[in-house]
Amino acid sequence: MCGFAGFFDCEEPLTDEKYLWMALARRMAGRIAHRGPDDRGVYVSKACALAHARLAVIDPANGAQPMTFTEDGFAYTIAYNGEIYNAPELRDELRGHGYTFQTSCDTEVVLKSYMCFGEQCAEKLNGIFAFAVDDEQRGRIFLCRDRFGVKPLFYTFSGSRIVFASEIKALFEYPGVQPEIGRTGICEIFGVGPARTPGCGVFENIREIRPGHCARFDRDGFSEYAYFALEARPYTDTYKVSVEKVRELLEDIVERQLVSDVPLCTFLSGGLDSSVITALAANKLRAHGQSLATYSFEYSGNDTYFEPSSYQPDRDEPWAEKVAALLGTDHTTLVCANDRLVNLLTDAVIAKDLPGMADIDASLLYFCREVKKKHVVAVCGECADEVFAGYPWFHCENPAGVFPWSPELSLRTGLLKPEIAHAAGIEAYVQERYAETLDAVPVLRGESAKNRQFRALSYLNLYWFMATLLERKDRCSMYSGLEVRVPYADHRLIQYVFNTPPEIRAPHGVVKGLLRDACRGLLPDDVLYRKKIPYPKTHNPHYEQLLKKRLSDILRDPEQPIHTLLSEEAVQGLLHETFDYGRPWFGQLMAGPQLLAYLLQINIWLNRYRIRITL
Repeated sequence: MCGFAGFFDCEEPLTDEKYLWMALARRMAGRIAHRGPDDRGVYVSKACALAHARLAVIDPANGAQPMTFTEDGFAYTIAYNGEIYNAPELRDELRGHGYTFQTSCDTEVVLKSYMCFGEQCAEKLNGIFAFAVDDEQRGRIFLCRDRFGVKPLFYTFSGSRIVFASEIKALFEYPGVQPEIGRTGICEIFGVGPARTPGCGVFENIREIRPGHCARFDRDGFSEYAYFALEARPYTDTYKVSVEKVRELLEDIVERQLVSDVPLCTFLSGGLDSSVITALAANKLRAHGQSLATYSFEYSGNDTYFEPSSYQPDRDEPWAEKVAALLGTDHTTLVCANDRLVNLLTDAVIAKDLPGMADIDASLLYFCREVKKKHVVAVCGECADEVFAGYPWFHCENPAGVFPWSPELSLRTGLLKPEIAHAAGIEAYVQERYAETLDAVPVLRGESAKNRQFRALSYLNLYWFMATLLERKDRCSMYSGLEVRVPYADHRLIQYVFNTPPEIRAPHGVVKGLLRDACRGLLPDDVLYRKKIPYPKTHNPHYEQLLKKRLSDILRDPEQPIHTLLSEEAVQGLLHETFDYGRPWFGQLMAGPQLLAYLLQINIWLNRYRIRITL
């Protein structure tokens, strides 16, 4: 995993002031150096400047980037971030086309796939990736992002140039690119946030290559297009066949994602999803005489203050320890203190360039920082609930025009000044985004209304909620130079399960029964059938007190930028409220304290990025 940044100009050559552009590209990449602490590289051609920060995972001794190869007198140069899990097969296929290889890293495979197959190379890649290729022959820059957006790639335009980077902060290093938000930004933060509309960069004039999309920029202009889209297909398998296919896919996916030349571990909560991945990984490594390290996460005071709810009926720690002992892993429980959690809200904003899932982000950032002390790669159980319909909202009626993980929009919009809320038109904006997504859902002729609704709900979760969690995972892990892999986000698994009807994913009403049955024999039944538990959060009232004090201090300071947006009366009412920790306003975790933390993050964001509001 890595980070890269650069720009491409179709009209004015860069070679006349090469060292000036080289220095600018290097500064841009320097803003995201946390993504790649192992090596730096920069490259300037006639039309393109590329800079790279490398986290060495495969073939650490080689694979420096940007990487250039020449064919028929034309240079092709790549800056790449990701892992390609079918690299061995692609390497063999390319050898059949006459290509030779100088390294064992994925970067060379991706570049030579582009050289051989052109823009169709994206369809051949199985992995998590974002990359840019300076194609000298065609006079074009080619940008590409993996199918479900595990790896990021943002861009903007400046005159005759496209400017791009792995994270938004690098774009602001480019002269003239300023942090501004208008109506779209307000609606994203207070309407769909901490989710984000696919392709939207929240800041004015900043976009992101959408998941499963490529883009080209040359003298003919800019065009972005899909190379992958989920397809609606008839389900013709028996349940037994589905169980076998899911097990085979998971076995193959995990084995591919264990390839690493640096220390690797798994995140283990003791829940179904992470326990399955950990069991498969431990078994694979044990067969090669290797052991597996595992980590679970907890908060100071949860042993005292935790109260069961419908979302979190019990704590993870005892279950994680049980599974670790069963599988013989080297297990560590990391504990985050509440004062540290509050302080890390700032780092979490800087990591994401946006307000996010508040302390849910901050804690993951802390845990990843601790994991990185011993490991470079982690494998996690993220995305299983989106794929196998594990969330409660999959199993209840979804109100029209409402994202099911964010049903009470008024909790946020009611905090805005009335004139700001009116000018932004947040409710209409959110309904437009919801309707656009439903219009994009693939349709299967003759499908029952129940199955159509289930398919639509699956699609919403995959392209919105899963994308939010993947963004969180990437930024919070890469902020410490830790690579986190997500086996459940493999496109082969998602495409297959997407077409299974509700009675297959939840046979006899057993939520995620397909996944549970596919993994029989890996784990004892009490683990396989443990009720879903979300990512852990603090239940210590001291955390809430810390948040209320900090927000009160901000309200007393008239210079704080959040005053331009919020109704002081509404926020004061929030500060005096007694919160129901089991009643989330976003997802399953973000309740009252997380709303306070989200507001703190918005103020931090406005301050740190010196954002100009143009609404």
